[in-house]
Amino acid sequence: MSTRITIFEFVRNLMLRIILAATFLLPGSQSLLFAEDTSPKTTTVKLKALTLNIPATWTKAKKRSSMRLATFAIPAVEGDEDNAELAIYSFPGGGGSVGANINRWVGQFSGKGRKKMITRGKAGEHNYYMVEVSGTYNQSVGPPIQRKTKAVEGSRMLAVILQLDEGVYFLKLTGKDKTVKAQRQSLRESFGGTSESEEEYKS
Repeated sequence: MSTRITIFEFVRNLMLRIILAATFLLPGSQSLLFAEDTSPKTTTVKLKALTLNIPATWTKAKKRSSMRLATFAIPAVEGDEDNAELAIYSFPGGGGSVGANINRWVGQFSGKGRKKMITRGKAGEHNYYMVEVSGTYNQSVGPPIQRKTKAVEGSRMLAVILQLDEGVYFLKLTGKDKTVKAQRQSLRESFGGTSESEEEYKS
């Protein structure tokens, strides 16, 4: 009896080894066993009633204006030297009409060579408007009260008006063209927007 049990155990162990070896030899099996999580890492940021899920590579920066709720630095992509900047605002009373804000943002770019695209979409049950402008950006320098600017060619802006039940929030991402363009989807996803919900908006 003991001999039969020993033979049975030997055969069972041999079969287990064969199955294990075959698993490692199957195409893609090792990548499944040892696959790393490559999904983008995000950080949750709460600003009053606004909750954002932003890429972990976006780092909090010093606010250049007391009107801002927060400022984030976005790393430059290869070929661009300077980081982009995301500024977030919310104002008592709503901060003006949709059309007025869109026109103000578009007007911060020089007319020559300027390109723009304006869409309206849904983030859950809430409306949002996304403004994308490229060209020469008249970047504010110094204290805002001085209204000084410098012309920065090859720039892009992605600006959002997000209408929540508790108030209106403004997200303004500016920087060099390639760096800002690379963050279009990340900005949209940060507040729950989807490109599928968007349609052209004419202010």
